[in-house]
Amino acid sequence: MEERRKTIRLGALALGLSLAGGAAACEPPLRGTWLESEKYSLVFRTEEISVAKHFKVDVAVCSKAGAPLPETLKVDATMPEHRHGMNYAPTVKKLGPGRWQAEGLMFHMPGKWELVFVLDGEERMSSAFSLSLNLNFSDREIAAILQHGPWPPPAKPDPSNRVSGKPEAIALGEKLFFEPRLSGPGSVLCATCHAPGRAFQDGKPRAFGLAQVDRNTPTLFNVRYGRWYGWDGSHDSLWSQSIRPLLDPKEMDASAGHVAAVVNKLFFTEYKNTFREEPVEPETVLVNVGKALAAYQETLVSGRTPFDDFRDALEKNSSHSYPVAAQRGLRIFVGKGNCSTCHFGPAFTNGEFADTGVGFFVEKGRVDAGRLGGIKKLASDHFNLLGKYNDDPARATATGTRHVEALHKNFGEFRVPSLRSVADTAPYMHNGSLATLRDVMKHYSDLKEDRLHQDGERILKPLKLTDSEIADLVAFLESLSEKPRAGRQR
Repeated sequence: MEERRKTIRLGALALGLSLAGGAAACEPPLRGTWLESEKYSLVFRTEEISVAKHFKVDVAVCSKAGAPLPETLKVDATMPEHRHGMNYAPTVKKLGPGRWQAEGLMFHMPGKWELVFVLDGEERMSSAFSLSLNLNFSDREIAAILQHGPWPPPAKPDPSNRVSGKPEAIALGEKLFFEPRLSGPGSVLCATCHAPGRAFQDGKPRAFGLAQVDRNTPTLFNVRYGRWYGWDGSHDSLWSQSIRPLLDPKEMDASAGHVAAVVNKLFFTEYKNTFREEPVEPETVLVNVGKALAAYQETLVSGRTPFDDFRDALEKNSSHSYPVAAQRGLRIFVGKGNCSTCHFGPAFTNGEFADTGVGFFVEKGRVDAGRLGGIKKLASDHFNLLGKYNDDPARATATGTRHVEALHKNFGEFRVPSLRSVADTAPYMHNGSLATLRDVMKHYSDLKEDRLHQDGERILKPLKLTDSEIADLVAFLESLSEKPRAGRQR
């Protein structure tokens, strides 16, 4: 564990020459990395070294066979493979006979470095450094990082949906997803707002189907791992959430009768093969369309990312090429920012709701109650998991629905989204009011709110991030998106 957390690997190179003339050994009064020349023994000790961070070096020298101690020391560093050195000239301060301290050194990039010591302008000794890309994460930080994987988690069928995971349901669901005739006017399809080329969202602040709605379109990536659906959690299953936009006048403006008619006309055979019955009763057909759509959406799982490669390398104590800026951002994410309290686990979400400090007014005189309103909608939803359309006989899937309680603190809370693919899903927040990831970081850095819940928990405390910390957090968040691939398709 200790070796894994080391920022650098030190290898002392005894350069130059063998000990000629039987020169007596000497031992410098310092513990560290030992170097030898014909005349001198040199020991140096550095502060923790990481990329783009200034550090100091303590040096002690002793002379062999009675040679006088050197009077001067020059300290430098080079990258032999790149044929260049440091961008900074260190200051060397003499502390006493044979003792110096050099400060102001900085290795501005990772790779193979050589730290060079020149005594009295002629005796040259050097030590090779392999400056890795791994920060010195603590045990606590490593444990927090490892909790965000592995990815992807095992896929399990949804017990409330009897066709979950079945190939014929997935195929039917995909056809329905791209079928505009399911909508009332025949002009809007699920992919209107959930476009595959935009990470299954639309890139707009607020969704627009047949009219503008109040909230931002979330990505469909990784919805299979959700507990609640919609920004307010007004649906408790992916299939019931899939029914909602079909019936919403502002989105697809259909009815159960219309959906059943389209299925009978266009998908009769596929429906019958999937559900082992003919599409007869309109509401049943509507529910089954929702379940087929859910079966397709369950396949929309985002790919592995640079973070996942780093996380797994950290677990296995193996090498990696994860950018240092992303590592610094990750350290803030699991540390100072306390972001993983809400954005927890492999999907980077705890699946619940939080007050984000974003205003809840939709327009003048009209508010979005968020989770408080969502719980009320859930209780009255004909298609919730307590109802007859849940295919789980034991109703174990309905535990959350049975026990959820509406509290005053839920007003203005919204679902904590997954951060996977977050760099591809701008704009952000429930109302799309923040255009970039930097805007989101600035929002949490500069919050004016600082109040207490009724249980005494402090919420919305500003992070007070520096510009460089914001940049590092953005670099980390960008590493949660899949590596680009040529010819990538839905």
